[in-house]
Amino acid sequence: MSPRKSRQPEISEPSALEVVGLSKFYGDVAALEETDLEVPFGQSVVLVGHNGSGKSTLLSMAAGVLEPTGGEVLVHGEHNGTLSARAELSWLPDNPVLYDDLSLWEHVEFINRMHGGTGDDPFLDELLERLGVDDRRDHLPSQFSRGLRQKSAIAVALCRPFSVLLVDEPFVGLDASGRLALLELLDEARANGATVVVATHDPDVIDRFERGIMLENGELVHDGPARELHDLLGADDRRAG
Repeated sequence: MSPRKSRQPEISEPSALEVVGLSKFYGDVAALEETDLEVPFGQSVVLVGHNGSGKSTLLSMAAGVLEPTGGEVLVHGEHNGTLSARAELSWLPDNPVLYDDLSLWEHVEFINRMHGGTGDDPFLDELLERLGVDDRRDHLPSQFSRGLRQKSAIAVALCRPFSVLLVDEPFVGLDASGRLALLELLDEARANGATVVVATHDPDVIDRFERGIMLENGELVHDGPARELHDLLGADDRRAG
C-alpha cells in the first residue's frame, strides 16, 4: 500500500540518497565524523549502534532538520534543502512531532493534500486501519499514549508520496500488532521502489533489510549485508559486558 508507486530511475540517474563528507561537531566533540554514503534506489538499509553512536544525528541531517558542520546530502542528486528533494523524502523521527489541535485524521488529510493528494483516498483509511488507530481518527494525538502517538506519526509519514523514507527508532512504544504492521508497511514501501533507511536498537528486525550499517562513536565502522550485523553486535555486547 502506498499513495503512489515510487518512480523507477533511469540508468544514468544519481543515487536515491547520497551523503558527501557529512559531519556534525558540537565544539570539539564529534557527533558524526566525516561520512560518505550512497544508497541506491529501492534499497532497504538498517542502521545500528549504541546510544550516542551518531545514528540519529546522521538521519536528522539527511532529513534536513539538523544543520551539518560540513558536507551535504543529496536526494535524487539534488541538495536535500530544495523543494524537489523535500517532495521525495519522508521523515519519521524518534520523537513524534504532531500538532496539538489537529485530530489524527486531520493530520493525514493535511499532509496528504500538501503533497498533491486528494485527502480522501481510500488508502488513508486502510493505513489507519492497519496501524490499529482507525477508531481514534477523530481524537487529538496530543492526548494519546506513547504507543498511539508513535502509530499516528507512522501514519503521517506514510500518508504522502515519497521515494526515500528515513525512520529513526520506530519500534519504541509499539505493541506487537503495531510492530508487525510497520514492518509490513516498510516492506511494501520498498517493494514499490522506495529507498528505506531505518535506525534501530532492535536486533530482531535486522534480517528484514538488505544492507546493514553500524556506527560507533560518530564513525561508520561497518557497511555490508545486514546479516553480518548479528556477529558484530554480539561481539560488541561481549566487549561491553
